[in-house]
Parts: sequence; structure tokens; C-alpha cells
Amino acid sequence: MFMAKEIKSSKAKKLIERHRKIMSGLDKAEKDYLALAKEVKTASEDIINEGLAELLSDIPIEELNREKKGFRVKNLRKRGYNTIGDVHKASASALASVNGISDEGAKEIKRIAKKMLTQSRKGAKMRLSEDDKNPRSTKLIIALAKLSKVYTPSTHCIELAKGASDTVTAEIAALTPATGGMKWFFAHSTKKEAAIAAFGKLTELIEGDYGKNAEENLRLLKKAVFINADEAWREFSKNSAEFFALLETINPGILGTDDVLYGLPEDLALQIQEQSLALDGLQCTLRRYQEWGVKYILHQKRVLLGDEMGLGKTIQAIAAMVSLKNTGASHFMVVCPASVLSNWCREISKMSTLAVIKVHGASREDAVNTWIEQGGVAVTTYETTGYIALNRGFKFSMLVVDEAHYIKNPEAQRTVNVKNISTFAQNILFMTGTALENNVDEMVSLISTLQPKVAASIKGMEALSSAPQFREKIAPVYYRRRRAEVLTELPELIENRDWCTMTEAEEAVYEAAVLGKRYAEARRVSWNVDDLSLSSKATRLTEIIEDAAEDGRKVIVFTFFLDTMEKLMGLMGERCYGPINGSVSPQRRQEIVDEFEKAPAGSVLAAQIQAGGTGLNIQSASVVIICEPQFKPSIENQAISRAYRMGQTRNVLVHRLLCEDSVDEKITEVLEQKQNVFNAFADSSVVAEESMELDNKSFGNIIEEEISRINAKRDSAQ
Repeated sequence: MFMAKEIKSSKAKKLIERHRKIMSGLDKAEKDYLALAKEVKTASEDIINEGLAELLSDIPIEELNREKKGFRVKNLRKRGYNTIGDVHKASASALASVNGISDEGAKEIKRIAKKMLTQSRKGAKMRLSEDDKNPRSTKLIIALAKLSKVYTPSTHCIELAKGASDTVTAEIAALTPATGGMKWFFAHSTKKEAAIAAFGKLTELIEGDYGKNAEENLRLLKKAVFINADEAWREFSKNSAEFFALLETINPGILGTDDVLYGLPEDLALQIQEQSLALDGLQCTLRRYQEWGVKYILHQKRVLLGDEMGLGKTIQAIAAMVSLKNTGASHFMVVCPASVLSNWCREISKMSTLAVIKVHGASREDAVNTWIEQGGVAVTTYETTGYIALNRGFKFSMLVVDEAHYIKNPEAQRTVNVKNISTFAQNILFMTGTALENNVDEMVSLISTLQPKVAASIKGMEALSSAPQFREKIAPVYYRRRRAEVLTELPELIENRDWCTMTEAEEAVYEAAVLGKRYAEARRVSWNVDDLSLSSKATRLTEIIEDAAEDGRKVIVFTFFLDTMEKLMGLMGERCYGPINGSVSPQRRQEIVDEFEKAPAGSVLAAQIQAGGTGLNIQSASVVIICEPQFKPSIENQAISRAYRMGQTRNVLVHRLLCEDSVDEKITEVLEQKQNVFNAFADSSVVAEESMELDNKSFGNIIEEEISRINAKRDSAQ
């Protein structure tokens, strides 16, 4: 039966040509991506292998006989084989030519050397730092910089090809009879019907999401430009977290974080592993451990994420909300301290396409109503929760509570307010960087809101808080990773004690303060002279800042005392940004940090250690100066963590300014003794460290010792 031709051959040819062009582009995108991924993997393996070769070169040849094989190592040494590295590089035939080494012996030597290499490889960790640029690391950085430019469009192209390639190929074949008059004339009616259907299907594909997305992503790939070494290192400096995330994706385990269970019991870990994520709209790349954390949050639904500071708890919370949004959720709420309210709003907007509504101040009621009507993420403070009234039938998808240790006291009003809001949430995420293992009462208080049965099961188990049984019990609700476990690529943290010798002028001021028992003034040793040119600490601080400027670094200076900060600001002049102290609003603090981020090398950020030590990310600085020893070591560590955290690409240099023959010396000694005792008997945690703080009574004893020392010195001088 004759069927009238309903498709012009020119249109059919044009449609097929367009599809083939897209398919060719998608195919090339995949090949280019795989080639680039191979380049990244090879470059990263070269760095690891170079480190392993150096390691083997430090192992003497005598280690071959550790298994009592009886090799003639003296003969090997005579031929220049002095280390395991030497025999690993040599061929078996070369080793067999050594007097006393048989062919079988040479093979066994190679086997032992390879075994040592394999064992060393398991514990190998790679670090990339701007302070160690070399040909191998630069090669990897360039490859990662290129990959970061094309990763998203390339992976989209691969997904598009995977989803549509077979369909497009089949439909093109079906449409072929319509591309020429004679083909169509002699084609069977069923083939003509199939061709007409194929034309419609291919047109629908090319004009729909497939065609639009394919052409857009191929266009983005064409825009990718050549990147030289300097540009690549600059990109790494700005986006190191993304670089390391890509590196882990291409070469899992290369950073020494190949523990797929991440500390969870195996049965729970296997469940977490199967949790699906829907991250369209997340505008950053998650690290492997962060992706695992998001899966844990979503699978367990009501949890306390206790990751150490600097591991990106905020981005994990945002990613969890994004995934829920992509599966139908619409309303989320974040409760946080006022000091980080603006930061949360900025991070959500920067890292995702989620709508943000700030619920704070006089407009809070209108903001809540807008959130209820429109959805998105309501970001509010602990203080504001008391003013948020929700209708009984209203439910929202996720409540995120940042710095959740703020609600450890069940009787506190803010705890009551947050618990009330939590009854409206289908998922709850508490977050705290403060370790809770050594304070089970606080842990029980927090997780009782999340999973009451787990909380009840650990009551009375304080003595077992570091035992595996305890950790297994809390695993369904409390998850904590430490920086050393998952950020193995972080550059070095180099801590220095800069001992200063007081001038006569500052010594006189210091001794007067001690003898007068003016505790605060005594603690400001060296900073309480009227003329800072007579201050030994000020002199040393200036030297450190000048060295930092020459080395292309920025500096954060922390002090406990406002008077000291005021003097610092005057000393440092225009190069100084800040100050950040308790009287500066959270919004202004963030503005200061933003200004400092854009400032040139040699710039200084002045911060009161209590205010600047929490809630701010200041990775652009790689030199930290602490003007006087703190009574709580945890305060110093929190301050250092502002710079030494994910995203830092340079070695972080910490300088603690201390004066000899002063309370600085005594405070340091006492805290060091407490630390040694703690290390011997306790499991390390922030809470335990806080218990080591120096109290006023102990400082009073130090002052009495100093009074005795000063009087004895004066007596001997007479």
C-alpha cells in the first residue's frame, strides 16, 4: 500500500546530522575527560611513588635479612646496593650478577623490596602546598586546574550520552529511509511508519532537555582555555577544597583517606553507603568524607554531627537540604548563634540555589510568614527562636542547629525554644565541633531530643566513653571525624614559642603590676608599657610581620585584652584590618574578614581571641600570632583553627609571644604539665582539654611565686 511521504529528506538529513554532531561531541567529551582523569591519576601516583622511593632509600640493605634469608648483603654493598631503594630500582638480572646471589635469590630480593613498597604505600599520604612547588606537584596542579574547569560539563555530557546514545542510534537508523527519494519509495510501509515516528522522537529529543543540555555543555567545554602553572597555583589557592575533592574522585585513597567505613560499625556503614543523594543545585564539590556525612544525615534523619572544626559541617548541612529539596522537600530552618547568622546566609546562597530568608530583628514575624508561604531556608538565632510561633499542623523538612552545645542545659530557655521548634521538623541535624565523648551528661542531654532510646541506653556509661562498645551504641545518632583522620592533605602546622627578653622599662612596669597583685595587668606583660618601642614582644611581632610580607603571607594577631589590641592597631597602622572584638556586630566581622581576604600580602587582622576564635574562616592568613598565653588551651586551638582548616594551601606558622622570667613562663609550664598528665591517662578531646584550664586560684599561686622571685632578685642586688 502506498504511503504519502510526510518527511522532507532535507529535514531528515539535517536532523540526523545535528544528532550525529552532538553524539560526536559527547563522545569526544568523554574521551577528553578520561584522558585528563588519567593525567591526574598518573601525576598523583608519581608524587606518591617519589615519596615511597625516598622512604625505601632510607631503609638499609640489611633489612633484607629480617626474615633470616641469609642474603650476602656485604657483596650487595660492594656493588653499590646500599638500601632497599637501590635493589627495588635494579633488575633481577643485575642483582643475580652479584657474587653469591642466585637467580632465585635475586627474585626473592625483588619480592621483599616490592612487599616493603606495598606496605609503605598503604600508609602513604600526599600533601600539596604552595610552600612546596616542584615539577611533579605543579604537573598535578595544572591537571587538576584543567579538570576543575571541565569537570561539571564533562560529567553532564557523559551522563547525557549514557542515557540517550542507544536510543538516538536506533532512531537514526529508523529514520534513514526518509533521507533519499528512492529509499523512501522502495521502503515497506512499516519502515515508513517507523521513520515518521523516529523523526518525531528525534525532533522531541533535540528540542527538549537532551538537546538543549547537550549543546550547552558542549559550548561550555569549548570555552575551556589553556592554563599555565602560575594560573593553576592561583586557582588552587582559591579553590583547594574543590581540587582535593576532584583528586579523591579520580584517585580514591590517594590522600590516605580510603577507609570507606569512616569509623562507623560495619552493619550501619553498609546501610549508609546505599543512601542515594540528589545534589543538583549544590554549587560546590563535596569531599568523600563530606558526601559520606551527608548520607549519614539523610539516612539516620535525627543526628548530631560532631566533626572537628574546619571539616565543613556547614556544607554538609547545606548538601543535605539540597538533596531533600530535590526529592520534594520545601521548608528548612537553621538555628545558629548571632555571630554566624550572616555567614550562614552567605554560605547557603554561595553554595546552593536554595532560597534564604533571614529571620532576625524587627522584621522577624514577616520573615517567618514569608518562609511559611514561599519555602526555602529560614536562618535565625537562638534568641529569636522564642518569637517563632508555628501552627500545630505545620511541618517542615529539616531543622539544623549549629553550635548545638549551646542547648546542653535542658532548663535553659533557648533549649526549651529549640526543642519546641524541633517538634515541627521531620529531620533534625544538631552540629557541634566540641567533642562530647568525655562529658556523657551533655551528650545525653543533646541526643535525647534526637533519639531518646539511644540517650537512655548510654546513661551511666561515663567510664566507658572511649570504649568501642560505647561508640557502637552512639553511632546511630552521634558521628564525629577528626581533622587528622580525613584532612590528611593539610599543609604542616608549625608552632613556635618566641621567647622575648624584657627591656628594663617593661620589666619595671611588669614587676610593679605583680607586686601590686594587679592580675590582668601582670598578664599583659610587655604590652603595658606606654612606648611600644620599649616592648620586646612588639619588636618580635613587627619582625614576624615583616618576614610574612616578604614571604607573601598574611597575618592574624590574637590577644585577650582590648587594651593590647588598641596598641596593636596603632603599632601596625594602615596594614591592619579590624579589630574584631565582642562589640563588633557579626555582619561587620564578616565584612572585615572579606576586606582582609582581598588585602595584599603583609596585611594583618587584629582579633580578640574570644571573638575571632569562633565562627570565622580566615584561610587567606597563614601566620598566627598569639600575644599572651591563654588560660584555656582550647581557646588558642580554636583561634588557630580559623586559619588551619580545609582550604588552607600553605604551611601555617603559629607564633606564641612569651617573656622569660614572667607569668608567661609559669602559665606555659603549668599547662604543659597538665597536658602531659592528660596525654598519659585520657583520650584526646576538646572538652577534656577545656578541663585543663588555669583557674584564678592557680594563677594567684603563680603571682605569689613571682612576688617571691622578684623580692629575692632585689634582695640579691642590694
